[in-house]
Amino acid sequence: MKIFVTGSADGLGRLTAQTLLRAGHEVVVHVRSKQRLDAVRELNAAAAVVGDLAELQQTVELAEQINALGTMDAVIHNAGVYSSGAIHPVNTIAPYVLTALMHRPKRLVYLSSGLHSGGSARLDGVDWKRGSYSDSKLFVSTLAAAIARRWPDTISNSVNPGWVPTKMGGSGAPDDLTLGHRTQEWLATSDDAKAKTTGGYWFHQELVAAHRSIADPKFQDALLAELARVSGIAMP
Repeated sequence: MKIFVTGSADGLGRLTAQTLLRAGHEVVVHVRSKQRLDAVRELNAAAAVVGDLAELQQTVELAEQINALGTMDAVIHNAGVYSSGAIHPVNTIAPYVLTALMHRPKRLVYLSSGLHSGGSARLDGVDWKRGSYSDSKLFVSTLAAAIARRWPDTISNSVNPGWVPTKMGGSGAPDDLTLGHRTQEWLATSDDAKAKTTGGYWFHQELVAAHRSIADPKFQDALLAELARVSGIAMP
């Protein structure tokens, strides 16, 4: 399979890319800047693309780079930030823009977080230039569910990887690092009947309960409309 993984220079994104490459898949990796290309060179991926997801124009250009490589079988929206000033641009707007502009894959996987449960399902007054991490993960999980409903021929899910010991999670994080990337790899590639279901919120290869607003069609539509307004890009 041909799989694109955002945020592949380190953390869960790098581990995901490594595992998929070892399994024989054709993986396209992504870094924020040309200076970060050395961090993925040893992966021997099919291709490496460059774009700062905090910048809308660079995200648009990243979608163009991917489209030039053909249609992906799966896209894993792994890239995310926890404490930078660009939480919504990276965690929410960039996955929306890439989904809207890239050739439509067979499978989409969006990285969420257990902290999404503390997010607010209010769209009025959102600071789209900065934002709350919990809100961003609630929104990206809602995006995954909205795409599952809007594109029935595409398998779209979100994943809570757990609190794992990466640069973002910190060395004291208590969850299993291997399990932290296994579910997204499984959802992107497996022929298991469970992995071919859509619209779910997953933790360690099991469907789990999520914030009730994620499954609300009205909230899904409102979020898509707001992201279209903010980005200037309509979802097909």
